[in-house]
Amino acid sequence: QVQLVESRGGLVQAGGSLRLSCAASGSIFSISDMGWYRQAPGKERELVAGITSGGRTNYADSVKGRFTISRDKNTVYLQMDSLRPEDTAVYYCNAFVYTTMAVNVKVWGQGTLVTVSS
Repeated sequence: QVQLVESRGGLVQAGGSLRLSCAASGSIFSISDMGWYRQAPGKERELVAGITSGGRTNYADSVKGRFTISRDKNTVYLQMDSLRPEDTAVYYCNAFVYTTMAVNVKVWGQGTLVTVSS
């Protein structure tokens, strides 16, 4: 089994910053891509940022220049700066894991709520 455990989100004022982390553990042989998604009330889940095992990153247009994804082995981070009320959502991390049982799985974190007040 593989688990992703996210740090707690929180309430932050517009213009503020917050850093999320997500640590993978369990029967991991290797992890390729990791990423962060979010889902706002009444909306579909959307990709926020992704990072490959080689460190290549991609971002949603709405967060470019404000959010930074990084990675240290099996932990992925999301540094969120200049937060806006429209960034309010439940944030989920995910990872593409090759397990020690030679199986590829896509794993999700439990989700963490980030609320940005105006």
